[in-house]
Amino acid sequence: MTTATLERHPATTEPAEAAPARSIDLEFSSALEVHAGLEEAVAELIEVASKDASCGILVTRLHPGRYTVALDESVPFGETYEAIAA
Repeated sequence: MTTATLERHPATTEPAEAAPARSIDLEFSSALEVHAGLEEAVAELIEVASKDASCGILVTRLHPGRYTVALDESVPFGETYEAIAA
């Protein structure tokens, strides 16, 4: 089972053009889910990044089974970097 938490707020009085998510928090219960889950999150943020072409994507492993995929201005546009949180 994959649990994904997106950095979004409930739509109550949001304008029609709400800002897209700039980071996605993911938690996986099995190692078999990690690859597909991370690929899906990266694909979603590639769409967001391509609109302004100002940053790349950073995938950070926080601890086993827990990741953050985020747009990051320190990563060049068109690239995806990986990091492990200390």
